[in-house]
Amino acid sequence: MRFSKLSCPCACALASALSLSPLLAATAAALPPPVPAAEASPLRAWFVAPTRVLWTSDSGVTNASGLLGPKPGQAVLKSPTPPCTLAPAANGATGGAILLDFGRELTGNIEIITPMAKSKEPPLVRVRFGESAAEAMADLGGPANAQNDHALRDFSVRLPWLGKTTLGPSGFRFVRIDNLDPALPVQIGEVRAVLLLRDAPRVGAFRCDDERLNRIWEVGAYTVHLNMQEYLWDGVKRDRLVWIGDMHPEVATINAVFGFNDVVPRSLDLTRDITPPTEWMNGISSYSMWWVLIHEQCWLHQGNRAYLAAQQTYLQALLKRLAGLVGPDGRERINGTRFLDWPSSPNKQGVTAGLQGLLVMTLDAGARLMRELGDPATAKLCTEAADRGRKVVPDVNGAKSGAALLVLAGMRDATTTATEVLKAGGAANISTFYGYYVLQALAQAGEVDTALDFISRYWGGMLDLGATTFWEDFDLAWMENAARIDELVPPGKKDVHGGYGAYCYIGFRHSLCHGWASGPTAWLSEHVLGVTPLEPGFRRVRVAPRLGRLQWAEGKYPTPLGPIEVRHQRQADGRVESTIRAPEGVTVVRG
Repeated sequence: MRFSKLSCPCACALASALSLSPLLAATAAALPPPVPAAEASPLRAWFVAPTRVLWTSDSGVTNASGLLGPKPGQAVLKSPTPPCTLAPAANGATGGAILLDFGRELTGNIEIITPMAKSKEPPLVRVRFGESAAEAMADLGGPANAQNDHALRDFSVRLPWLGKTTLGPSGFRFVRIDNLDPALPVQIGEVRAVLLLRDAPRVGAFRCDDERLNRIWEVGAYTVHLNMQEYLWDGVKRDRLVWIGDMHPEVATINAVFGFNDVVPRSLDLTRDITPPTEWMNGISSYSMWWVLIHEQCWLHQGNRAYLAAQQTYLQALLKRLAGLVGPDGRERINGTRFLDWPSSPNKQGVTAGLQGLLVMTLDAGARLMRELGDPATAKLCTEAADRGRKVVPDVNGAKSGAALLVLAGMRDATTTATEVLKAGGAANISTFYGYYVLQALAQAGEVDTALDFISRYWGGMLDLGATTFWEDFDLAWMENAARIDELVPPGKKDVHGGYGAYCYIGFRHSLCHGWASGPTAWLSEHVLGVTPLEPGFRRVRVAPRLGRLQWAEGKYPTPLGPIEVRHQRQADGRVESTIRAPEGVTVVRG
């Protein structure tokens, strides 16, 4: 029976609505009223069956293939297929064990469904989640540094007789189950994943004549979608947290794929509300700057003035603080944690250059926002500080991230910087986070083909190693003699997950689904499709495709008034002919 939502939650209204008998109505009236949920979950559940049995122990496993394919998700008295059985760990021997592959990175839980066994005693099992096959096979700690941080991924639990056990949540693709019980076999009728994420329909789309780029766009979109939980996270295994700086490329991807989604303001407001403007968001100075820049992103893409106005008090206080960090000589005097991202951190001079550029970018954006909000005094303060800061252009010491930020701040010539710094060594020495800003700077230099090559080689390199989402960090040098993450590491091959990583992501602590790595998705929509807002809320939009070596590209870009649809086709004479369909209320400026 299906019940519609009732207008009144009290027990009397419930009894009346369901037309209960007098006895039942009296019983219902005597019960305390149900406690309404403070907030409905924004997440939905999808069930995912394992696609293959990747490994079983040498002995002690029968009917493993019976776990594959869709099943009802319900314990039953009699199943048409025999259960998978894991033999007990008796007489000092290891019990039966199995490794399942769910086909792609997921976030959520697993359900283990058990049949009617001979014994009602609950057997003990060990369950391990893994973003790679090697992680699911690893023990906690050790040189490979497997962890239970943020979400448990390695634990023991007893399974009921004729029932269902839900385990998680975590981020994973692989699940290993071991029988730890010394006396009892483990019988499993079904294992399925429960994918939990927002039911956010894709509005944006991208296709071109390069299938590798198409795949990269899709993987970037999926990476961010997995992280669109109650809040916008950075990772679904580790870093299930709101990191404001990391959100900047994530929000760019959300704008290009989904359009407006409540997860963005919800996350921005959470961090604002727990961080006084006298402190730095997430304890990192640059992250408070990214908060300002994200708000300008949101303003341009959504045009929600009421939401922007709600930030005015905090913005004003934060921008005054930031303006005070530009000295009379124009040099930044940023205190606290001086950080861009982890791979750039050893190059202190490169970080200094990047922070100088980022501070100028932030003050410029702050001036524009405060003029919109009718605060010319704070806008003037920001402009004067930015103008002082623009005159100081620190040496980048070869740092591509720092150089890119100086280009985007208008402080270094884009063409010269691309030649001298960004193109040096090709796609080497970029990062999954700041690689996005390197791509943006290359676009300013007109180096579209170079940017496409960086995307194909660097982000495509992760796909070549079996990735279905983009990683917290990646180095092209890791590819040499590396095993794929969707296979067990054979002798003589390197474990690209457990054997690399640094800083806070050594070995298996390394996240293989990190939203900050999605930059190419936003970049391809913005630069190849060529769609950028000229006025808040896309009242005016520029469509200026930059195909580079591509012969055609097509797709959609979300706006508050509906998607803009474009197709760009290179003609025999080299010209690009564009077909553009824009919703009513959107003025298109070509080129």
